[in-house]
Amino acid sequence: MIGPDTIRIEGRSHVRETVGGLTYVISPAAFFQTNVRAAAVLQRCVTQGINGPDGRVARVLDLYCGSGLFSLPLAAAGARVTGIDENRQAIRDAETNVRLNRIPDGRVRFISARVEEGLTRAAREAWDAVILDPPRQGCPKPVLSAVFQDIAPPRAVYVSCNPDALAAELPAILNCGYCTERIEAVDMFPHTDHIETIVRLIRNR
Repeated sequence: MIGPDTIRIEGRSHVRETVGGLTYVISPAAFFQTNVRAAAVLQRCVTQGINGPDGRVARVLDLYCGSGLFSLPLAAAGARVTGIDENRQAIRDAETNVRLNRIPDGRVRFISARVEEGLTRAAREAWDAVILDPPRQGCPKPVLSAVFQDIAPPRAVYVSCNPDALAAELPAILNCGYCTERIEAVDMFPHTDHIETIVRLIRNR
């Protein structure tokens, strides 16, 4: 049973996991992938997809960023990253993780807001790449419109835990002038039908 407040009776108030050489503090109210070994594969797929064949990107927008699973390795590699998530505890964890992993100041910032609201400001800036990792219901249409029509980054990576939602949204993304560069799947929960799908998207020139 999960309520609005968390009360620690004894022990630590959080857990720590190491993924891709980085340490993550995770609080009870924050989402994190439970299969850490598969999360490392997922992290690698996303960072490789964002960087692309031409090398590292300069500015990355990470939507539904959680505790910084993708933001931190990109920032550690030199990118300027902005992460947006409406889960305040996840954002606090992400900020803690920046300090814990000694990511240089100014390399990454996190915004606690609904993605739709955070995009209002972010859409005024130029981004080299955007990551989308929405919950099971997928991305709201205003988010897809803001990302693929208003921002229109050269590269994007869509991470989906619901193939049905992805299949419903992908045609609209492609109609915005994008094509799929690569589609990968991570078997997050073996012997179940739950998979993570990673779609690399590039804007048509």
